[in-house]
Amino acid sequence: MPSKNLKELSFTSEIRVRFSECDPLGIVWHGNYIQYFEDAREAFGRHHGISYLDQKANNFSSPIVSSKCEHKLPLAYGDIATVRTTYIDSAAAKMIFKYEILNPEGKIVCIGETVQVFVELGGGLSLTLPEFFKKWKLKTGLLDE
Repeated sequence: MPSKNLKELSFTSEIRVRFSECDPLGIVWHGNYIQYFEDAREAFGRHHGISYLDQKANNFSSPIVSSKCEHKLPLAYGDIATVRTTYIDSAAAKMIFKYEILNPEGKIVCIGETVQVFVELGGGLSLTLPEFFKKWKLKTGLLDE
């Protein structure tokens, strides 16, 4: 759980399990959940104005440096799952996202977390908040002026 002085921003999206994502038993192969996290993170970014294209337009990328995934229940071919993506605020120059995937019955299937850092395109790791990210945090209310 984040501390009380940290803020969160969320977005909920849906995914439909494709045939190609399943193993011979018809359930989602475990490695695909990380892809579901990425799809949900991209939907979050498009919705909240911090997509990978927004980052690239500001000469940055944000590679993943850590990912965690805990499996609770399986998804099966044809299921429509709900993914809640929550940005966990941090004072550091990084983005932390938590994920919760729910099956069609609303039961938790999978939970996870990713951590991304900022890297200047053609350059190195940013140890301070990039200006565009600082502006985004101000705009969303995650950062006070």
